[in-house]
Amino acid sequence: MSTPALRMSTLFLRTLREDPADAELPSHRLLVRAGYIRRVAPGIYTWLPLGLRVLRNVEAIVREEMDAIGAQELSFPALLPKEPFEATGRWTEYGDNIFRLKDRKGAEYLLGPTHEEMFTLTVKDLYGSYKDLPLSIYQIQLKYRDEARPRAGLLRGREFVMKDSYSFDVDDAGLQASYDAHRAAYVKIFDRLGFDYVIVKATSGAMGGSASEEFLATAENGEDTYVRCTSCDYAANVEAVKVPVPQPIAYDGLPAARAEDTPGTPTIATLVDHLNVAFPRQNKADLPWQAGDTLKNVIVMVVHPDGRREPLAIGLPGDREIDEKRLGAQVEPAEIEAFDEADFAKNPALAKGYMGPGVLGERAESRIRYLLDPRVVDGTVWVTGADAPDRHVIGLVAGRDFTADGTIEAAEVRNGDECPSCGQVLETARGIEMGHIFQLGRKYAESLGLKVLDHNGKLVTVIMGSYGVGVSRAVAAVAEGCHDEFGLVWPREIAPADVHVVATGKAEEVFAKADELTVALAAQGIQVICDDRRKVSPGVKFKDAELIGVPTIVIVGKGLEAGTIEIKDRATGDRREVPVGQIVEAVVAEVRGAAL
Repeated sequence: MSTPALRMSTLFLRTLREDPADAELPSHRLLVRAGYIRRVAPGIYTWLPLGLRVLRNVEAIVREEMDAIGAQELSFPALLPKEPFEATGRWTEYGDNIFRLKDRKGAEYLLGPTHEEMFTLTVKDLYGSYKDLPLSIYQIQLKYRDEARPRAGLLRGREFVMKDSYSFDVDDAGLQASYDAHRAAYVKIFDRLGFDYVIVKATSGAMGGSASEEFLATAENGEDTYVRCTSCDYAANVEAVKVPVPQPIAYDGLPAARAEDTPGTPTIATLVDHLNVAFPRQNKADLPWQAGDTLKNVIVMVVHPDGRREPLAIGLPGDREIDEKRLGAQVEPAEIEAFDEADFAKNPALAKGYMGPGVLGERAESRIRYLLDPRVVDGTVWVTGADAPDRHVIGLVAGRDFTADGTIEAAEVRNGDECPSCGQVLETARGIEMGHIFQLGRKYAESLGLKVLDHNGKLVTVIMGSYGVGVSRAVAAVAEGCHDEFGLVWPREIAPADVHVVATGKAEEVFAKADELTVALAAQGIQVICDDRRKVSPGVKFKDAELIGVPTIVIVGKGLEAGTIEIKDRATGDRREVPVGQIVEAVVAEVRGAAL
């Protein structure tokens, strides 16, 4: 089937030599410079003709693999009524993260960030028996989220394309089968997209549910941190890492804790320096005081979706920092804000820089919830604040001298930490979230009353799975991993064309042969971009071809006098001369061979 070629002389395209001022990542810079996308507003982009081709190619891969597991495509509106989201509590939970609007009659709507409610209600409307299940349905559609800080081009936008699918089953075994089918489909999708990725354990967050995994494109500039074990197959997003909990230690016979003056020591570093001068360790076998011997108490403000503000204190070893993403995952759908000077003024019992467990906890006078890092087990001994300026307590024993209201996984995860699975060493890496699959459970089915009759004629609540792919994100993720110093280097399956024909020089026969070749390749079903611009120098044409990043570049130029045309592999830079009479067959073989 003949495929119409794109000709640079008429193509709606303008390449740029300079990077856009707001672009930080290579994918953002190159997609703008190569004429794939154009910024409209923060986090909102126009897809230009070449960019739209790449986006549609990604959609086609996703669609093919979803259809292959029996999922059926539909499409919901982006403009959604308030009422279903009120029923599930998400109208409030989303807070400022959704776009809300009213129609002329005052009815409230939102622009859909996800569509769990719509999928659930549609199945409820149409199905009522176990005989109708299992069912998997999906859509590929624009989503909207009011990102506070849209950045990184397509990777963190306010409008984006996502594939979201949902499975509906009668029981847990059915859900597991649906989950496994989607997982296998996702492996095929990301294998075909052509970038390196990892599958990691994840948290479900505000979505709810049990089993949860993320597909992350590996990227040095990725916004997500994950860990992987150097010995076993354990891999997890840092939000999902569970700290191995030490065994409690017997504390019978330990000396009593004592409060000491520690002037000018509001930070861990200044405290450790002071301890080693004023209170050096007496046992020669003991190491000098270190940050890990101190108990740091950090206080934050938890802001709930309904506006309620709740202080939260976290105790953790002084050599660790709070990881905001890990903490945020623990308190979703609430958000975290700093505990500021005004908050300290309202809580005079809190000695800033010298806060200790004595004034914390729901049983203390402050009534401030106090949670500990899992490493702070009974019998561990600490130096911590004495709840008075310039004072610390030495030898405070967990379980004997203080307790907390529970534990929280909020401390940073570092290279060298212990693997929760095998006990060996973890290493950290960066990635970009491309897909997320959940065993969603019955949260939305219960909220919206989705029940079916089982084989005994009894009404049972349907169990659901949720599966998302960032389709527009995938374009950026591929670009992030597939480029060099000259421009983009697209994998063939999602490239905007198979071949970029470049006519160089001024001779009429060069342009005639380039046109003839373009027509012949198009007749073979090969997608072609032909640079047929007459008044553009060869240097500019070559730079544009490398910037645009089509996998195969065919150069019609000075070799034509000797009866040859050059084929260049964009990824490797390899070049070869092919006789004019064999060029069509050679290019077709190159394209079809690479696609096999």
